[in-house]
This record gives sequence, C-alpha cells and structure tokens, in this order.
Amino acid sequence: MAEHAGFEKLVAEAKKKITEISPTEAAAKSKSGEAVIVDVREKDEWDEEHIPDATHMSRGTIEFDIEEKVPDKDAMIVCHCGGGGRSALAAESLKKMGYKNARSMAGGFKAWKAAGFPTTK
Repeated sequence: MAEHAGFEKLVAEAKKKITEISPTEAAAKSKSGEAVIVDVREKDEWDEEHIPDATHMSRGTIEFDIEEKVPDKDAMIVCHCGGGGRSALAAESLKKMGYKNARSMAGGFKAWKAAGFPTTK
C-alpha cells in the first residue's frame, strides 16, 4: 500500500481533527432526523448501491454544493464513503467551512453493509 502513503497520511491527520461515529449511531441519528447522511463517493459508486435517504455530494464537489443543500451550519452532517478515508477528509473540510457538527462514519459504506443496515439502488 506504499502507493497510497500520502493519502493515508492525510486521512490520519484529518481523523485527529474530526469526530467519527459508528454506522449504528449514524443510522439512529438519520432515522430520528438528527442528522443528514452525505455520501461522498463517486456517482458510479452511488448508482451501484447507497444508503436510503442519503444525499449524494461527491468528495470533489461537496465544498461547492454543501451550503445550498445544507445551509444550517449547526446541522449534524454524517459523511461516508467506501471505507472512511474520503469521508474523514470531507468532514474536515466541512468543519473548516464552519459546520460545527460534521462527522465521518467509521468504516464507511462497507461497515454500514456489514452491520446489516439497509441499502438501495
């Protein structure tokens, strides 16, 4: 995995600055209306399978799209990706933009599916 060392270092630094939550906590907060789940994966990943009621904003455009889709800087936003790296970077960016409750879902979509939570296509 040496070819991803730079990415892994960025993710490790981001995870020191953000809060991660479990898929179980993310599911509960989404169901109760306390959180918006944002899928930061690429569109082809989203199209293949995603979390019901999640909002898609790819990692490449989230900073551009977030203020229109989630204008409340106090809202809890739970970012997720495939395994937790891109979502950590996205949550860190949102935090820098003033979103006080940006979170990353630990383990990403893989962990969501492993926990047995629903998905849709």
